[in-house]
Amino acid sequence: MKRTIAILSLFILVFCAGSFSLPAQSPEEIIAKMDQALSRADDEGCYMVMEMKIPIIGSIPAKMYMLGDKDRIETAMAKEKVIAWTDLKTSWTYSSKDNTITIQKLDVKDLENRGDDNLEMFASITDGYDVRIQSETPESWSILCKKSKKNKDKDVPKKMDLVVSKKTNLPISLKATVNGVSVILRDVSIGVDPKMVEFNQDEFPGAKIIDKR
Repeated sequence: MKRTIAILSLFILVFCAGSFSLPAQSPEEIIAKMDQALSRADDEGCYMVMEMKIPIIGSIPAKMYMLGDKDRIETAMAKEKVIAWTDLKTSWTYSSKDNTITIQKLDVKDLENRGDDNLEMFASITDGYDVRIQSETPESWSILCKKSKKNKDKDVPKKMDLVVSKKTNLPISLKATVNGVSVILRDVSIGVDPKMVEFNQDEFPGAKIIDKR
């Protein structure tokens, strides 16, 4: 009798565990949580790496810091390092090649290419793409995003591969190919020190100032 009760108790525990386990999340629910996590960037700022792989030229990574109306982009190609700061009116561009800082006034077209536009790639996923979970690990979900038939925008990629962290709900990476150029957005984090997006000439002693305003 004791053995029967023990087996029955084990059965009940297994049954209850299955009955009360959390239901699997849909890709739409996962992306909605990701959008909510990314919304913190409006107040706290955001950091990410954008890596472009261009045929013949190779891979060009860029570190991007965004906070409010200011951003900072760092990139390097060959032996030259370039750092650019922008706000709504001005850009400051440092080049290690000739140790110069070029200051320019921004116009509307320049503002259209600001770093924070890359966040829109995450926010618009469910608007023009059909999404499904490709695979899952204890740490993340991998989601395939295929361009929907209703999406008539010719300039967007036909598909994107999105990986979302289960711990933070933030995107781990987003991969896409546009006009033969592979683009990867990765290492996304929330929270940027204001000093990172504020140009400080004292950090570049001896640099020549070229003011084109």
